Amino acid sequence: MSDQVTAERVVLGGWTPYHKLTPNDQKVFDEAMKGHVGVHYTPQAVSTQVVAGTNYRFECTASIPPAEVIWRAIVEIFQPLNGGKPVITGIIRL
Repeated sequence: MSDQVTAERVVLGGWTPYHKLTPNDQKVFDEAMKGHVGVHYTPQAVSTQVVAGTNYRFECTASIPPAEVIWRAIVEIFQPLNGGKPVITGIIRL
């Protein structure tokens, strides 16, 4: 087995290293954040964990427009199996 295949293997219950968002990651983020008002979060990277569904940790920049103050935050989202609606499970200011 090559090193590349080994490095990309997903371990059930383990978190992946943070990586650039895929189009599907962005879709999950956008769907979960729909209707969220106040702070504007822009995802920069994501880490995932396969459980009975998928947990996401989105590393984001955050701001409250029109203020120019920007900080970092982790937005945690759970995507249930079988295409259920993703939900925000936590937001941590870094």
